Amino acid sequence: MKVISNTEFGGERPLFGSHDLRLENVIIRAGESAIKECSNIEAIDCRFEGNYPFWHVHGFVINRCFFDVGGRSALWYSDNLKMIDTRIDAPKMFREMNDIEIENVEMNDADEVFWRCNRLKIKNLKLHGGTYPFMFCNDLFIDGLESDSKYVFQYVKNLELHHAKITTKDALWETENVTVYDSELNGEYLGWHSRNLRLVNCKISGTQPLCYAENLVLENCTFADDCDLAFEYSTLQATINSPVHSVKNPLSGSITAASYGEIILDENIKAPADCELRLWDEKTCFTD
Repeated sequence: MKVISNTEFGGERPLFGSHDLRLENVIIRAGESAIKECSNIEAIDCRFEGNYPFWHVHGFVINRCFFDVGGRSALWYSDNLKMIDTRIDAPKMFREMNDIEIENVEMNDADEVFWRCNRLKIKNLKLHGGTYPFMFCNDLFIDGLESDSKYVFQYVKNLELHHAKITTKDALWETENVTVYDSELNGEYLGWHSRNLRLVNCKISGTQPLCYAENLVLENCTFADDCDLAFEYSTLQATINSPVHSVKNPLSGSITAASYGEIILDENIKAPADCELRLWDEKTCFTD
């Protein structure tokens, strides 16, 4: 493997078509497509200031690097990436990519990141700002996520998420086959129009959660006081270890909770309209 160290490049495509290359303490200055159409690339302790540095790259490692604001849209149409201990201040990262492994990464402008990516394995990721991270992604395993981005995980399929703290709105919309463990989900309109969404040991806050959901499962979850008008037109099986402020027109299934504030079963409820609402003492059913 060829090694290039302690230097800088700028302009258009300075390392275009490189293969079997290791960059150590290299700065990519203003310009475009510095490392395009490449394979087997390692970047260690590097800084990226120019646009689109890693496009159409196959097999690469990015370790202890920094992407400045100018390094936007840096990782597109590539595969087999391992990124470790890296900070990213630029938006629109990770598009149309496959086989991504990430550990200890912080993204400070998470606008439109991770779009149409497949097979992601992520540990300890922080997302700040921006909208629509993980749009249309498939086959994700994430352990450790902190995010205040808006509209996270829309149209995602096959996600397993552990130890997350997500503060947002419209999270997990139109998802399919998603399981979330031991996490805190704060925001409005959680999980609408989802299919096969399962929440285990989760703390949930925000208005109108989990409506229009199909095959929704909650296990050992808790609801904050602002979780009102929950479960409208959803099919579900739920065990909630807290009071539920209000429930509105669930479609079918069962809910077991510590108590209920308001139960709305009005003329707008849809068939089969047979969801059972129970208390933990197993003696009281509000829909018998």
